Amino acid sequence: MSKLLEVKHLKKNFPIKMGFGKRKYVSAIEDVSFYINRGETLGLVGESGCGKSTLGRTVLRLHEPTDGQIIFDGVDITKVNMREYRKRMQIVFQDPYSSLDPRMTVGDIVSEPLTVQKKSLSKARIREIVMEQMEIVGLNTEQMNRYPHEFSGGQRQRISLARALTIKPEFIVCDEPVSALDVSIQAQVINMLIELQQRLGLTYLFIAHDLAVVRHISSRIGVMYLGNLVEVTASKDLYKNPLHPYTQTLLSAIPIPDPKVSRNSKRIILQGDVPSPIDPPSGCRFRTRCPYTREKCAMEKPRSTEVTSGHFCACHKVSDGWD
Repeated sequence: MSKLLEVKHLKKNFPIKMGFGKRKYVSAIEDVSFYINRGETLGLVGESGCGKSTLGRTVLRLHEPTDGQIIFDGVDITKVNMREYRKRMQIVFQDPYSSLDPRMTVGDIVSEPLTVQKKSLSKARIREIVMEQMEIVGLNTEQMNRYPHEFSGGQRQRISLARALTIKPEFIVCDEPVSALDVSIQAQVINMLIELQQRLGLTYLFIAHDLAVVRHISSRIGVMYLGNLVEVTASKDLYKNPLHPYTQTLLSAIPIPDPKVSRNSKRIILQGDVPSPIDPPSGCRFRTRCPYTREKCAMEKPRSTEVTSGHFCACHKVSDGWD
């Protein structure tokens, strides 16, 4: 498989004013590296505020990176004009209620990327493309003249996806696209994303906090904690053999439908609160809540190492073989 997207040592800081002319920075993304092969889905999980959405938007340069490289199809796009790359990279936002302009009809919403990126197209051709995309995502073409408030949450997310697909992108960032939907609707949208990927050869960065959803759609999964990517591996490997203590904690919190198995399973409870990204801990950012922490964890930041083939983990306990 060839790499479509490769991110190297990406950082993103947001300045904040502290009063009296002082300024500090929120370290939202800290030295993150990963890749996504063509046609695959990389799932990205972690608790709220860990930097998942910021990472997704920085990859598309909706946020400008502070440092690092974003290599798309062999080209470092951190310094180039993004107009041409906008056609090849799109995003589906988390909230289907606020991501659609309530004053625009569905037809206008779906056709907007075409009117911006492909101005040479005739109105008739644009209408044809919009109708095709609506049918692809399971919407009735007779609904083109309706407004977003007339649709359910699941239908609105289909509209958002149709809008993203109109200019035939290769890569889509799905920023928690089902978290605001009912469970029954979530399954429909996830299955539609999988079907579209197989039909159109799409590549996804799928961001979510629900590990069950991510497992269903992802080829590989990355786990984030406080701006750091702490573990990346194939989906099956992550659930069978989680290495990082934070990953083990997340997996232990997944509800088990079988009462007998659930009784025998042990849930890991983390102590303390998530540290502030304005003043993160030295060394390993997870050390203040980790049950295995040692002096080295405070002194030295762990590097992401390949423990087994394709299984990367950033943890001193794992790399040094602590008991």
